[in-house]
Amino acid sequence: MLFFRVKKTVKLGIKSLWIHRLRSTLTTLGIIFGVASVIAMLAIGEGASRHAQEQIARLGSLNIIVKTAKPPESQTATSAEQSLQEYGLTYLDAERFRNGIPNVQVVVPVRRLSQQGWYRNRKVPVEVIGTVPWHLETAPVRLLTGRFLSSVDLIYKQDICVIDESVMDKLFAFDDPLGQDVKIASDYYRVVGVVSTRSPVSAGNGTEQQAETKGRAGANAGNIYIPLPTVKDRFGETTVQLSGESGMSAEKVELQEIIIKVAGIDKVIPTREIINTLLGRFHKKNDYQVIVPLELLRQARRTQRIFSIVLGSIAAISLVVGGIGIMNIMLATVSERTREIGIRRALGAKKRDIVFQFLSETLILTFAGGILGILLGSAIPYLVTYFGNMPTVITPGSLLLSFGISGAVGVTFGLYPAYRAANMDPISALRHE
Repeated sequence: MLFFRVKKTVKLGIKSLWIHRLRSTLTTLGIIFGVASVIAMLAIGEGASRHAQEQIARLGSLNIIVKTAKPPESQTATSAEQSLQEYGLTYLDAERFRNGIPNVQVVVPVRRLSQQGWYRNRKVPVEVIGTVPWHLETAPVRLLTGRFLSSVDLIYKQDICVIDESVMDKLFAFDDPLGQDVKIASDYYRVVGVVSTRSPVSAGNGTEQQAETKGRAGANAGNIYIPLPTVKDRFGETTVQLSGESGMSAEKVELQEIIIKVAGIDKVIPTREIINTLLGRFHKKNDYQVIVPLELLRQARRTQRIFSIVLGSIAAISLVVGGIGIMNIMLATVSERTREIGIRRALGAKKRDIVFQFLSETLILTFAGGILGILLGSAIPYLVTYFGNMPTVITPGSLLLSFGISGAVGVTFGLYPAYRAANMDPISALRHE
């Protein structure tokens, strides 16, 4: 019996809304765009957050990255000493980390240089990375073909190199790079392997990888890995720069980066404290920076939650505006149908029947708008990804949240018009023209 009463009321509501099709459609648009905006904004925020977290995770949750940083001008001594500035990480620091810190599995010293790579008549800017064979244990790269550096290469300072996919594509085009020679500065290096391209990763807090020379920012075609002793022997550790005022200045930096991999995730933070203590004891200048990807990852997740709440709240405002529009239309509908309400009350309809009649019309509008809004909101992120090249992620939670909010808005803003219709005096309603 109840089912048939509900069915009859719903059919009556649909019929009433169909009579005013244009008004009902315009009213539903507020809910449609509100739901779509909630889904789209949450998808964009979630996609950006996951992309950032993936980039940070590529640094390694068990890694601690220590970078060379140029000390402030106040710590660069006198003008007489400014002609040769010596700062940053040293090979001795790497030995201290390896021998003086417990729970350390791998220590990877890294030297970085911006150079030009030549192959036949082709030239591209590359980043030369002087490193050790166990570099792959801490870096988000994998060997594709050939081999990586070996201990023999380090001992005998071999003129060999390993390139990444980006350098292979831009420098060798359709040639097989294995066994070919790449010219860097005045020396040739035999290509023995190819690794996957490492995406640039921000260190967080606005800091990027420190550069020893100018002009590195995003201009390099890719990375070329060379044994660290070979880089030290061929390129040295001193960089000379010419300036108009002082004439010439030089900087000596042994290592740009040291990557430490610890035994367990619970050992990361204690190890960071030990590293800070060691560096503070042996470095009088503030010429280093300690980066913990695990902390950056946790911070990114906290930021993502706040970001999602803010975006969802902003988008939910449009749903509230749509709800106000529904209430406005339903109040106008109640005024137009005053005589109908009086007739129904005179024929024996109870207050709850009137409430349910108008509330069902409101819910029909909001649920229809919610379904269409979900379809539109699911399409927008794909368009953003396709045309804007931005990562987006649609989660089931965002779909349920937006649809639930639309239903709540319909009930909340539909109750007052329904209550007002039910409490009309039947005699006054029958006299209404």
